[in-house]
Amino acid sequence: MTRADLFRFPNPVNEVAARVVAGTVAAGAWITLGTRWPWLLPLIAYGFLARVLTGPSLSPLGQVATRVVAPRISARGRPVAGPPKRFAQGIGAVFSVAATLLWFVAGLHLAALVIVAILGAAATLESVFAFCIGCHAFDILMRLGVIPPTVCEACSNLTLARSRS
Repeated sequence: MTRADLFRFPNPVNEVAARVVAGTVAAGAWITLGTRWPWLLPLIAYGFLARVLTGPSLSPLGQVATRVVAPRISARGRPVAGPPKRFAQGIGAVFSVAATLLWFVAGLHLAALVIVAILGAAATLESVFAFCIGCHAFDILMRLGVIPPTVCEACSNLTLARSRS
């Protein structure tokens, strides 16, 4: 594997693996909220940062989800466009890093927990209902012209495919 391969985000992404990762993130968020144990926050933040930079390559959770769990759930998986998933991982990275810094640096535990609750809700929607808030935000930004169509030409095709089904 070359350095370029290491930092390449997959396109398409296996939606089954993405939902497994989201389910684990949701569990971590809800455990953090229920117990007020902040030690999961840096792990969640690292996972998001690793996945936004490299897809599953540097994320232990991403590796387990892609190589072990997802193939056992669905041999074929369900390919979805990579750029919206990477955008969603970026949003998760911002939220999880913010929660970590709020807890450990600023001592603002309640603010951190509010962010963790939002993160947990978004991850639950993704894992249970395949509703990716970040992906929908990406779609809206594309339609508004904020994200150019060249970033995700496949997204246009996916939108057309969804409207036909």
